[in-house]
Amino acid sequence: MAAAHSVRNFVLRFVSRLLISDILSTMKKLILATMISCMAALASANPIIPLWPEGVPGARANIGAEQNKDGRIANVSEPTLTLVGPAVDRPNGTAVIICPGGGYVRLSADREGAQYANWLSGLGVTTFVLKYRMQEFGHPAPLQDVLRAVRLVRSRAKEFGIDPARIGVMGSSAGGHLAASAGTLFDLPAGRTGAALDATSGRPDFLMLMYPVITMEPPAAHMGSRNALLGKAPSAELVAQMSLEKQVTASTPPTLLIHTQEDQSVPVENSILFYQALTKAHVPAEMYLFEHGSHGMGMKDGLGTASDWPRRAEEWLRARGLLSRR
Repeated sequence: MAAAHSVRNFVLRFVSRLLISDILSTMKKLILATMISCMAALASANPIIPLWPEGVPGARANIGAEQNKDGRIANVSEPTLTLVGPAVDRPNGTAVIICPGGGYVRLSADREGAQYANWLSGLGVTTFVLKYRMQEFGHPAPLQDVLRAVRLVRSRAKEFGIDPARIGVMGSSAGGHLAASAGTLFDLPAGRTGAALDATSGRPDFLMLMYPVITMEPPAAHMGSRNALLGKAPSAELVAQMSLEKQVTASTPPTLLIHTQEDQSVPVENSILFYQALTKAHVPAEMYLFEHGSHGMGMKDGLGTASDWPRRAEEWLRARGLLSRR
């Protein structure tokens, strides 16, 4: 009997160990599968869309590696769009392509890209943060990138769940110059590359310009942006062409302008010049000029009434019917 009891205990312990081993193995597999699933979900939360899957026009082999430090990106050679979807309970069909600033030298991708995208997402807007080429390529590469972005988003509107007639471009500082370029130079031959997608309209349906660089002519020009985009000795013709207050027509889309009197980097005259040109061309425009707020203020608190600009922008979007469901 004792022997039988010992055998039974041995068998029970052996079976128990097997069961525990199987349970632990199963748990490990489940945990690993869950981790993989979560990582995949995070990776797909903000899909990155190549702008030129067929090959970047004018690609250069000697550009070197892209640099990304402290939310700032430099040395871009592979332009992309990062998709940030609308809040799940309020998609309205409006899309905004966001052009971060940085003097055509770097991109303030966090402060003037992801931050704006998250704000607009809460309003039900689908956003695409544009990573565009800069000083390493010069003009017309950034223009090609932003117009390609508009064309790509418009051509895939059904896939993204947006209205192809409600696609705007928002830009800050030099990114504001790029956004305004899309709104004024959308038919410029230099903005095309011969791709089939050139047949799709690159004209935005509205513009949102944050302390934008507009003119390339002194005294209001931001010379750092001008040199990075056009070089140190551009022709008078090119300077005039890229001084966007001179390129406004009746076809320029409705525009919101936001700037501050304290901006010591990009003078407030840039926004004023563009607003005057829009008014002369009878283009619907609204402009908020605040007393406080340095250049690159983003969405900082503590800047007096300037910190309320997102509310003014939301009111403008709502008044234009861009926050209502399509």
